[in-house]
Amino acid sequence: MNIVLTGSSSGIGRALTERLLARGHHVWGLARSDQSDFAARQPNFHFCRCDVADFAAVSSAVSAVSVTWAHVDAIVTAAGLQGEIGPALTADPARWSGTVRANLDGTFFAIRAFAPLLSRSTGRQKIICFSGGGATKARANFSAYGVAKTAIVRLVETMAEENRDRPLDINSLAPGAINTRLTEEVLALGPTVVGPAEFAAAQKQKNSGGGSLDRALDCVEWLLSPASDGITGRLLSAPWDAWPTLADHRDRLAQSDVYTLRRIVPEERGQKF
Repeated sequence: MNIVLTGSSSGIGRALTERLLARGHHVWGLARSDQSDFAARQPNFHFCRCDVADFAAVSSAVSAVSVTWAHVDAIVTAAGLQGEIGPALTADPARWSGTVRANLDGTFFAIRAFAPLLSRSTGRQKIICFSGGGATKARANFSAYGVAKTAIVRLVETMAEENRDRPLDINSLAPGAINTRLTEEVLALGPTVVGPAEFAAAQKQKNSGGGSLDRALDCVEWLLSPASDGITGRLLSAPWDAWPTLADHRDRLAQSDVYTLRRIVPEERGQKF
C-alpha cells in the first residue's frame, strides 16, 4: 500500500512507520522534523517537512507526493501534541486555540488535502485517525487536547456517514496509555500544572512500562487490511476492544451505535430524573 502518515518522526508515529515499512508498504511521512537520516536507510520511505496545522504546507506536500505516487491507498493521522495544559478558566487563549488547531485541523487538513489522491486507489480506501487522550471522558487540565481528540471522533463519524456509498473506511483509534514524549511531558510539568491525579497516573504508567505499543500497531495493521473492510465510523480502543474478531459481527455492528460517541439518557440506565 501507499500510505501517508502524519507524525512519522517520533513516538507512535515513528514506530508505526517502521512496522509498515517492515511489512513491505510504502510510507510518505509528514512531520515538522527533518527525516533525511531515516529516509536514507529506508528505500520505501519518503518524507516532507510539514506543519499539518498549515493547510498550505499540507497542500504543498500533496504536490510533492503526486510527483512520485499516482495514488494513495491509506491516510494515517498520528501527529498530535498536548499543547496548553492547565485549568480551562486560566488557560492562555492563543495556546489553547493552537492546541486544538494542531490536533483537529492537522487531522482534517491531511485528510482533505490527500482526498483526491486517495480516491484514485484501486482498492478499498482506508483512513485511520488517532484519538484517545480524553475523547470519551473529561480529563481535567487537558481541555484543549481532549476537545480536539473528541472532535476528531465526531469528524470520523460524520465522514463515514457522508461516504457510505464509497469504498472507504474511516475510523478513529485510541492507542492506549503508551509511554511516549507526552508521558515525559506530563512528568516534567509536575502535579501543580497537570494535577495530582494526572501526575500519579503518568508515574504509574512510566514505572509499569506503559501499555502495549505492539497492540496499538497491530490494530492499525488490522484497520488497514481487508479484514476490516466495511467497518467504518468507529472509535476503537487498541488495548481494550475485541477488534480482531469484529469482522465476524460486521453487519450487526453496522446497524448499531457500538464504538461511537452518543448521549446517554436516564432510561438507558434504568433511571428517571
